[in-house]
Amino acid sequence: MSDIPALLPPFRLDRPKALRTAAVFASPHSGAHYPHSLQERAVLDMLRLRSSEDAFVDELLADVPQFGAPLLCAQYPRAWVDLNRAEDELDSALIAGLDRAHPGPRVAAGLGVIPRVVSGARAIYRGKIPLIEAEARINHVWRPYHAQLEALMAEAHGAFGQAILLDMHSMPSEALATTGPRRAEIVLGDRYGTSADREIVREIELIFEGEGLNVARNSPFAGAYITQRYGHPREGYHAIQIEIDRALYMDQHRIAPNENFNTFAALMSRAARQIADLGAHPLRHAAE
Repeated sequence: MSDIPALLPPFRLDRPKALRTAAVFASPHSGAHYPHSLQERAVLDMLRLRSSEDAFVDELLADVPQFGAPLLCAQYPRAWVDLNRAEDELDSALIAGLDRAHPGPRVAAGLGVIPRVVSGARAIYRGKIPLIEAEARINHVWRPYHAQLEALMAEAHGAFGQAILLDMHSMPSEALATTGPRRAEIVLGDRYGTSADREIVREIELIFEGEGLNVARNSPFAGAYITQRYGHPREGYHAIQIEIDRALYMDQHRIAPNENFNTFAALMSRAARQIADLGAHPLRHAAE
């Protein structure tokens, strides 16, 4: 039986004193509370288990509430529940009692809502977990997180006539080897123009470029379940996935902040302020 009733809330929500922008910042993969049952059953050591974690992204965003925007951060790791998957992306190769797996390619690769593998396709468990445990994880973590994110988006839309979700992630440097002559340091994913207004995405691109960063769009990450679910630009709901090269702020082998962490955190604070300002003064085209 799992140890889900350990009472740690599924997310941390840092609200601003006053809502001043349509921007909503969220970090679904930076959770670092690994339940004992996961650690005991995993065949991986903690460094390998944490390889899929967007470590420290929540810390890079710590100043966001000062700019009038909410910050929603997962507390449980991606290896426990992947919040960037649909709740029905269940894997019969991992979960005992399922008649069949979800047919999607992510589940086939072991990257369903309850992951079977971490980065590098390394298996987490020796055997299967019971269906009742998978359902408990979804009930305790996945559903409350998405209920809260949906409420934040509705709140922003009600106040400003639009909502702009910044879905914040990090990416291992080896994933960026083929992004061009100069490796991308930021990748903006808008599902090839379908999850956010193009002018909003362009303005965010310019903000990061203004900080001296090389920015790419949709390659190698175009956005997954979260951008698909929350990005409906014709209705005034915009969702942009933002991937940050981990080498900019962390030692990827030790999963620890590197000597550049504070400098890069200051850069991210400046960028977040500008993005929040963008949401406070929507572009005319985006508001139409």
